[in-house]
Amino acid sequence: MENALNSMKFVIIVIFFYLFLNLIWNKKVNKIMAFFNFSGFIARAVSTIIIASFFLLGQQSKSNEPDYNLIWELISSNENCFKDYLANPEKFEVQIIYTQINRDEKNFPSFRTFTYDLDAAKYFYPASTVKLPAAILSLEKINELNLDGLNKFTHLRIDSVHSWQTAATTDPTSENGLPSIAQYIKKIFLVSDNDAYNRLYEFLGQQYLNEKLWHKGLTDCRLVSRLSISLTPEQNACTNPISFYDGEEVIYSQPMVCREEQYPNKLSKIKRGIGFYRNDSLINEPKDFSNSNYISLQNLHGILERLFFPEAFDKQERFNLTDEDYKFIYKYMAMFPRESEYPKYNSSEYWDSYVKFFMFGDKKDSLSGEIRIFNKVGDAYGYLIDNAYVVDFKNNIEFLLSAVIYVNENQIFNDDKYEYDQIGFPFLSNLGRVIYVYELKRERKNIPDLSNSKFDYSSED
Repeated sequence: MENALNSMKFVIIVIFFYLFLNLIWNKKVNKIMAFFNFSGFIARAVSTIIIASFFLLGQQSKSNEPDYNLIWELISSNENCFKDYLANPEKFEVQIIYTQINRDEKNFPSFRTFTYDLDAAKYFYPASTVKLPAAILSLEKINELNLDGLNKFTHLRIDSVHSWQTAATTDPTSENGLPSIAQYIKKIFLVSDNDAYNRLYEFLGQQYLNEKLWHKGLTDCRLVSRLSISLTPEQNACTNPISFYDGEEVIYSQPMVCREEQYPNKLSKIKRGIGFYRNDSLINEPKDFSNSNYISLQNLHGILERLFFPEAFDKQERFNLTDEDYKFIYKYMAMFPRESEYPKYNSSEYWDSYVKFFMFGDKKDSLSGEIRIFNKVGDAYGYLIDNAYVVDFKNNIEFLLSAVIYVNENQIFNDDKYEYDQIGFPFLSNLGRVIYVYELKRERKNIPDLSNSKFDYSSED
């Protein structure tokens, strides 16, 4: 309805200005045509063509306006929620992707995506958001190995060859005390466990992790590093030996693999800030992120789209997951830490919104669960990122939202002085709430069937 009214207004304005300009323009054109002895018919024809060209160009310009206008309108019209950002937008390096989801009569989705200041060449440190593709591809690799007795719940042992590598033979957070791919994935989504990601990274290896994403059309990424461990690029290029067991019988064994050729970093501006701390010493020069992980916001959003709406993509762009894999990932992406039995988490340390930045990240209240956020967040070096599929089961609402904001006032890295609580979390929380309110008012032709996203969180898989 709103779009129709805006279109009518535009047409009325166009007609008014056409008549006005035609009146003025014809006087000048008639003089010129009289000078060249052209007929009145030709003069009127030339006049009409010229004026019409102006309006066609204007209309073309209008149709080429970037989609982010809607996001900017929502932000600028909620000044109280975004006053810090609006005071100096360029300072915070915000990028946003918002996707509306509309279903047809058969519940098949179609999408309309809006972006704000999106730039795949603008580097931001992705932090823990890289754990999402690692979790998905770990399940894909198990499916591709296709070995009897090997699945996400099969217990494993990780060995070490070099002094800088660490082994893993037990996991006290699991029900049987043994590590598994499933347990690592749970910990990644429940509390964003760094060691869990590192173990999946070692299982996948750089080549599998990167090239699988590239083959699915997700080419703006370069995942080459473990998290929270200071290693050289050469060390990060090596995996640990890993074996999967049925009791004491080896089902699958993978030796240490070292990738000799480094993946090139295609970004030009990856030195950030004015200084950083190394071993408690301040280095007064920009921090170089050349050997750090990189993935664009577009690719993070694209991973989420492929994960929740595989039917909307060609087969080669989808992840190779079973129905049970999808359900497993969905459930633990949305689960609150207190709802998990294995691992068990203290709710005072890991509150409901601990890894839910959109809508709830600025509060530590207990959440009802009527709204579930299937997401993966990241926070490090002053960057806050959330990449989410938001579902409101009560009001039958669903949308995708991805965003990054940079909050590092002093431009020093590793000093733990970032404005997360003052600016970052409030920004992402308010952004989620503003989009949610907009979605509440947005008309939908068909009510979505969201049953695939509903789970019983009182029991573990």
